[in-house]
Amino acid sequence: MAFGLYSLLEAALLCINAVAVLNEERFLSKVGWGGDQQIGGFGEEPGMKAQLINLIRSIRTVMRVPLIFLNVVTILLKLVFG
Repeated sequence: MAFGLYSLLEAALLCINAVAVLNEERFLSKVGWGGDQQIGGFGEEPGMKAQLINLIRSIRTVMRVPLIFLNVVTILLKLVFG
């Protein structure tokens, strides 16, 4: 099995799927990354934790419909080409 561009794209899709299914109440709040955490005030540079929380939220909201489409295409390609 060769490592190619398709394998790299498939791995990226799996990582984005993993971020998209994280539940904020069950998992993220237990780790300390929940929605009730203080992000920072106006004019302050957001820290790395705040940027990761915003990235997770944006992936969950913006990528919902494209992920469904990309997952269907990936499954069909796996069924057709093995």
